[in-house]
Amino acid sequence: MYIKNRNDVLKQMDNQSFACFFSGKSPVRTGDQTYPFEVNKNFYYLTGIDQENVALVMFKGANIQRSFLFLEVTDPQMALWVGEGLSKVEAKQISGVDEVFDRKDLNSVLSRFLQDSRAAIFGPMNYLYLDLDRRSIESPDTESEKFGNDMKRLYPHLLIGSLHPYLGELRSIKNDQEVNITKEAIEITRKGIESLMTHAKASIKEYQLEAYYHFVLNSNGVTPSFNTIAASGKNATVLHYENNDAVIENDSLILFDLGVRKDQYCSDISRTFPVSGVFTPRQKAYYELVLEANKKSIEMLKPGVTFQQFNEFGKQILAKGLVKMGKINDESEVTKYYYHSLGHFLGLDVHDVGNYTKPFEKGQILTVEPGLYIADEKIGIRIEDNILLTEDGHINLSESIIKEVCDIENFMKKH
Repeated sequence: MYIKNRNDVLKQMDNQSFACFFSGKSPVRTGDQTYPFEVNKNFYYLTGIDQENVALVMFKGANIQRSFLFLEVTDPQMALWVGEGLSKVEAKQISGVDEVFDRKDLNSVLSRFLQDSRAAIFGPMNYLYLDLDRRSIESPDTESEKFGNDMKRLYPHLLIGSLHPYLGELRSIKNDQEVNITKEAIEITRKGIESLMTHAKASIKEYQLEAYYHFVLNSNGVTPSFNTIAASGKNATVLHYENNDAVIENDSLILFDLGVRKDQYCSDISRTFPVSGVFTPRQKAYYELVLEANKKSIEMLKPGVTFQQFNEFGKQILAKGLVKMGKINDESEVTKYYYHSLGHFLGLDVHDVGNYTKPFEKGQILTVEPGLYIADEKIGIRIEDNILLTEDGHINLSESIIKEVCDIENFMKKH
């Protein structure tokens, strides 16, 4: 898979060019502590390597292409403290690159291939491609940007381009292996959600109930794909509520937005259920409206639909429903109670890369997550599924996670 991914990228590169990608490093947290390492997902997509301070270089000449890894060698003394990293043999087996060098040799190897005397191998190097992704003017320079600035200073003739947009479109189309891993992540998520429903009760803290979900993840050797949202009552009207420290009140709804990271691929599921096991009439009315938006939005998803069409479709269902319920007088007022988009791409990142300006394509995985947030009634509801687009429609990858009112109430009654 990684060889194919690299070949797809190489097709986009000009002859007499090379590309550099970096796995990243853990930033300092405080003192001698660092934040947990999170591999650069474009690097991982091209190598399958999940390790700090590794570089990938791909050369493309008129008639030859080569890929090299530059691997940080773990000091034997340091290995006693942090464990050994990948060996060169292991890294080559995982990634399928042509050769693996020491990380410290990156500059010397590049220097050799950029010399005129080595031009006979790949031809003179005229282009450098990087993974350039700047979120804002204020953002600090990434490792790719620093590397590009250094190379431009040392080799002024190099023309620098970014492969980031193209990689986003490549990554948005999932192959069978990626889909299967995502399905495994969703299945573990299902087990975790059922554990939450089984142990739900009033008068405990949100984080106490949340702990049952994380126990399931730990038991399956996976990690959360993002910070779990466990929001009861009015807390569920805050989209990214993460305190998870309030006492769960009797007869309240609790909204869980959670996911699993399995072999770097993510699930992202939201479910809302009554702590008591039974919806009140008002909770049920709002819940059924969100569920209608969820189900009908899934039904309309297929290749060729645009993000704008998708987003407006779900929003209109919620707006019309709130008017019918008498909560709003005009459909334009829906933004008082629904203030986010209907979904996003899903993959190596929870909010995955992809081109939202183009119609949806076969192989993409999307979330469908309508919600209503009625603060004055202490009701927040979101129902989110993960949908794979097929040639002429879709598959709901999270269909096994119950969401019908009768199914939720029956499950909680039995457990």
